[in-house]
Amino acid sequence: MSSCKQLLDTLRAGGHDRLLAALYALDGTQDSLNRARDRACHAVQSFISAFAPAEDAQAALFSGPGRTEIGGNHTDHQHGHVLCGSVDMDMLACAALNGTNLIRVQSEGYPPLKISLDDLSVKPEEANTSAALVRGVAAKVKELGYSLRGFDAYVTSTVLSGSGLSSSAAYEVLIGNILNRFCCGGGLDAVQIAQIGQFAENVYFGKPCGLMDQMGSSVGGAVAIDFADPGNPVVRKARYDFTRSGHTLCIVDTCSSHGDLTGDYAGITFEMGAVAASFGKTVLREVPEADFRANLPALREKCGDRAVLRCMHFYSDDRRAVEEAQALEAGDFGRFLALVNASGASSSLYLQNTWSAADPRQQAIPVVLAVGRELLGGTGAIRVHGGGFAGTVQAFVPNDKLDAFKAGMDTLLGQGKCHILHIRPQGGCLVAE
Repeated sequence: MSSCKQLLDTLRAGGHDRLLAALYALDGTQDSLNRARDRACHAVQSFISAFAPAEDAQAALFSGPGRTEIGGNHTDHQHGHVLCGSVDMDMLACAALNGTNLIRVQSEGYPPLKISLDDLSVKPEEANTSAALVRGVAAKVKELGYSLRGFDAYVTSTVLSGSGLSSSAAYEVLIGNILNRFCCGGGLDAVQIAQIGQFAENVYFGKPCGLMDQMGSSVGGAVAIDFADPGNPVVRKARYDFTRSGHTLCIVDTCSSHGDLTGDYAGITFEMGAVAASFGKTVLREVPEADFRANLPALREKCGDRAVLRCMHFYSDDRRAVEEAQALEAGDFGRFLALVNASGASSSLYLQNTWSAADPRQQAIPVVLAVGRELLGGTGAIRVHGGGFAGTVQAFVPNDKLDAFKAGMDTLLGQGKCHILHIRPQGGCLVAE
C-alpha cells in the first residue's frame, strides 16, 4: 500500500486510471473517467482532513457497489431464481489501519461512528443503523477466526436513496472488503463477504432480508442465483458485456414514497405462503406447478383470487429469471428484452405490486410505465424495479432513444429523475492502494 500522499499523487497523475475506468467509465468517455478520478481524489483528501493520519499511514481505496434486480420479481422469498447485477453507483471509501481497537467511519453528510472491537455483541439500540452493520460484519469476521484490527474510513456514496439499489448491502460489502484486506489477508471470497453482510443485516441491523442484495453487490456483473437452499444458494455469473447491447440501463425515480407499505410487501409473502401451506409446504418452490394448476378452483375459494394470481406470477417469473440469464449468455439481447417486458407485465397484472390498494390515488409507477412505453415505442424494455408499490422503474433504452426518453421522464417527473447506470463487471473490491 501507499501513504495517503502517495495514493493521492498517483491518482492525480492518472496512475490508477485503468482501474477507475473499469469501474466507473463503462461508457468509455473521458468525462466519466475524469469524474471518477476527481471523486477518488476527493475521498482521499477527505480522509486526510477527517482523520489526520500519520505521514507513513498506508491507505487504500475500496468500493461497495449498488445492485439492480434484473429478473425474478418477488421470487427470492419463495426460494426461487433471481438475476441481479452490480452497478457503477457505489460507496467508495479511503481507509487505513489506525493502530487502535476501534473502527471509525465518517460517511459524507452523516455523523461519524465508532465501534470498539472489544465489544461486538448485538446492541438493540443500534437496530436499523450503520453502526449495527459495521459491528455485525466485524463480529462475523472474528467468528470465522480472523484477528481484527482497527481502521479509519471515509465513505462517499453515489448509491441513490430509496432507489432499490440496496445501499445497505453496498455498505456491508464495502466494510467486508476493508476487513478482508486489513485483517484476513484477502482470504474471503465474494460469496463469503455477501453472506457476512446478510448476517450483519439479519442479526445486528434487524432486517430479515434474503441474500440477493448482498450477492448482487459483492459478486459483480450479472449474477444468476438459485435460492432452493437459502443457506447455500447456487451462484454463477451470467457473462454478458452490456456495453455492446446498444441499450442503456435507466432507473427512474417515480417520486413516490415507500412509507407505510410494509403491509403491502408482507401481503405478497403471506398470500404466496398461504397457497404453499394448502399443500403442506412452506414456500412455493416446494409445490410443483402442475399440482398448483390442478387445484386452482379450490385455491381460489380458500386463498382468494389475488393469491392465486400472485402464485401464477411466481411460477412464470421464476422460469423467466433462468431464461434471462440463458439469453444473455447466448448473446440474444432481443430475447432478454422480451423476457424483461414479460416480467414487467406479470408484475403489473398478476403480482399486482405497482400500486397500493390502500392509496389508489397514488399510482406513480403505472403512470411512469405507461409514459415510458409510449416513449420506447415498442423497443427496449421497462418494468417495476424491486419491491414495488412505490419507488422506481427500470428501463433498458435503445441508445438512439435515450435523449428523448430522459426528456420525457424529466417532463413528467422533474429534472434529474432518470438515472443512467451500467452493469459493472466487478463487485465489491479493493480499487487501488
